[in-house]
Amino acid sequence: MPERIRFLTHKGKQILLVDITNCTPEEVSRISHLVPSYVSGEPPDSVLLLADFTGSKINKSALASLKEATVYDRPHLKRSAWVGTEALPKVFYENLRSFSQRELPTFKTREEALEWLVSA
Repeated sequence: MPERIRFLTHKGKQILLVDITNCTPEEVSRISHLVPSYVSGEPPDSVLLLADFTGSKINKSALASLKEATVYDRPHLKRSAWVGTEALPKVFYENLRSFSQRELPTFKTREEALEWLVSA
């Protein structure tokens, strides 16, 4: 699964890509549990994170894993952007936002999300 989580550079800025495209709920859970190990070594308020959920399946167990990761990552994130959230039921998305006490901006494409992430 490490190939699903990697740093990339966009317009000179480092972005952590969390590629959850076309994943089963079990894969979503496994990937979610790995993300904090990439983020926790970075300085507070420094990480730009792009999560792509396109085509994934999310159940309550996967949602619980996502909630844990969003809370754990919060101190290290400067901005995060999500793509493909159509796969995420609206009630799950709202639950994640509320639980993590974070804004979770969504975008239609990775390119739009990348541009927004580096615009700050």
